[in-house]
Amino acid sequence: MKTLADLLAEGVAGRRVLVRADLNVPLDGETITDDGRVRASLPTIQQLTGAGARVVIAAHLGRPKGAPDPKFSLKPVAKRLGELLGQDVKLAEDVTGESAKSAVESLRDGEVALLENIRFDARETSKDEAERGALADELAGLVTAFVSDGFGVVHRKQASVYDVAKRLPHYAGGLVLAEVDVLRKLTEDTERPYVVVLGGAKVSDKLGVIANLLTKVDRLLIGGGMAYTFLKAQGHEVGQSLLQEDQLDQVSGFLTEAEKRGVELVLPVDVLAATEFGPDAPHEVVPATGIPADRQGLDIGPETRELFASKLADAKTVFWNGPMGVFEFEAFSGGTRAVAQALVDSDAFSVVGGGDSAAAVRQLGLPEDGFSHISTGGGASLEFLEGKELPGVLVLED
Repeated sequence: MKTLADLLAEGVAGRRVLVRADLNVPLDGETITDDGRVRASLPTIQQLTGAGARVVIAAHLGRPKGAPDPKFSLKPVAKRLGELLGQDVKLAEDVTGESAKSAVESLRDGEVALLENIRFDARETSKDEAERGALADELAGLVTAFVSDGFGVVHRKQASVYDVAKRLPHYAGGLVLAEVDVLRKLTEDTERPYVVVLGGAKVSDKLGVIANLLTKVDRLLIGGGMAYTFLKAQGHEVGQSLLQEDQLDQVSGFLTEAEKRGVELVLPVDVLAATEFGPDAPHEVVPATGIPADRQGLDIGPETRELFASKLADAKTVFWNGPMGVFEFEAFSGGTRAVAQALVDSDAFSVVGGGDSAAAVRQLGLPEDGFSHISTGGGASLEFLEGKELPGVLVLED
């Protein structure tokens, strides 16, 4: 696999280089609420501009329906990227049309242009290889080389991730290389005890990764909304808590498999049970095995926080994906904070698996350097840990 270092060694001064970045940031109107992914993209962009490349960035934001939609414009991203780079970032008004061509052609050495949301073009995510290929041809026509640096999308066979790499000299950016290296540490010759903490809303989002991890880990700690399906599968009352009844058989199978394999599967012993879903909802600490019928669990309780921390204390390797409760509400952020703090205090090789977990670390004000690695790709990280091949990485390996 050729890398950014190889491209720089070849020389990039005056060359147009396409960088597929992951700039899919959360927005409140036009305000970026967490710029972590923008900052994570900086090293690759800065190495290229510093060497005199004319950098063209392709990225997506949200899930537009394959057509322009103002609320998914990359305008706020271009502004923030420009602030961080200390230069004006030209934003094209389209993906590969006249505005894009003009923005690219006007670039001087060391300058940056951002194409408008790549998913404004339906061909980007098409299942039809010819349609994706047509968009990839247009992207390739703008530049002379391709750098893949958006790890959050390498699990997708999309035009700007996969097809364009088949049409241009292609290189892995620093972010993709770092992510793959870290994830391999979680799957090959892992130092033990190996503990995985999973949270978030739905069990169904993590079926594959749970099944695969049960063959690899020493302990599996389950929190967040998905914990209630596990508790229900054990026969406990979960009240109005988030529950996926169609997953109960699957979860029962996980419980049986964990016992058979000697994997310690740890569930909450107490929860904060609220009368409603809201930031100021009245709530109380109740046993996880007996949540009142009219209440819903919105966070793990104080005993569970101590329990989880104790199960992380001797770990040598930890992967954490998904918050322990509704961390966006201050009253229900304590469980997520406790797990994050336990990792900061730990000597383990600790990986935060992107998405809401990474956002929580920043929102709760925890030191990012307190973790060994904070992933930028939640879905890609999970698919890697499921044992799936990632098309956007495979295409770089020829």
